[in-house]
Amino acid sequence: MPWTLDDYPNTWKNMDELERKKAIDIANAMLEDGYEEGRAIPIATEQAENWYKDATKKELDELKHKDVTKHQKDKDANPELNENDVEVYKEDGKWKVRTYGAKRAADDYDNKEEAVKRAEHIADNRGTKVHVKKADE
Repeated sequence: MPWTLDDYPNTWKNMDELERKKAIDIANAMLEDGYEEGRAIPIATEQAENWYKDATKKELDELKHKDVTKHQKDKDANPELNENDVEVYKEDGKWKVRTYGAKRAADDYDNKEEAVKRAEHIADNRGTKVHVKKADE
């Protein structure tokens, strides 16, 4: 059952109303894609906080009128990859961050340090490991 503006996790009770609505929106979409509640809540919380900080007035207005309880399953969602380690590798002059088993890199960076930092953040959230390849591997 999706979360609503009246029924949501306690961790969101101190958020601003639109920030909370965005967290509900993100978490409901994740649940529809097969994520477990325990994984969806912290991810949705962090993403909503980041979104809310950077949201434009137009985006805030659009969210005000959005029904956050209705979502369609994303055919590309792959929550089972959350158990996999994360790799950092160089390709086409960029350092890339990819979860083992993923079809493509999630992010790419100009320098290795930024890529490793992002990979460590992802792995810490998942409780997995980071594998850093050398530039010529």
